[in-house]
Amino acid sequence: MHASTDPSRLFFGHPCEILHKEAIVARTTGEGMSVTPVQTPGGIEPAFDLTAYYPILIYAVVCVLFAVGAIAGTHLFPFKPRKPTKIKQMPYESGMDPIGSARMQFDIKFYLIAILFLVFDVELLFLYPWAVIAYGEGGDQTWRTVFGTVVFLEIMVFLVTFVIAYVYAWKKGVFQWR
Repeated sequence: MHASTDPSRLFFGHPCEILHKEAIVARTTGEGMSVTPVQTPGGIEPAFDLTAYYPILIYAVVCVLFAVGAIAGTHLFPFKPRKPTKIKQMPYESGMDPIGSARMQFDIKFYLIAILFLVFDVELLFLYPWAVIAYGEGGDQTWRTVFGTVVFLEIMVFLVTFVIAYVYAWKKGVFQWR
């Protein structure tokens, strides 16, 4: 299949090579720029254009307005029971009457399990992009041939480090609930 007709090499219907050449011409000559070009030591470059950031700005404004509106709405229109009674003023505890103080200390086991979960969850967060790039279909095959072995060995060192940490935690009895 020719590079210009290969669907993976198209960007909005245009071959990537043509777009790249047009970008180089526009960068060096200033042609086709929607904003006034600026002369820099690297050549002629487009001035900083904020129009690409308008959707992000609009989204941020909508989020802030929603948060402020929700807080203001609860203060302007507070929900109050029609006939306040002692039972209606109690905090809801899944249908159970609250017994004892709510200021109890948690067992350290909860914290250890939470920290271990976060550590191994972050490990998977780092492994997922590597697995998609290294073993995914399509994409650039030259990356695999040039860096595949080196990156694989680095990932194995990363995994061995976490396996050692897991075995250490197991031997210390972190996973046994007492």
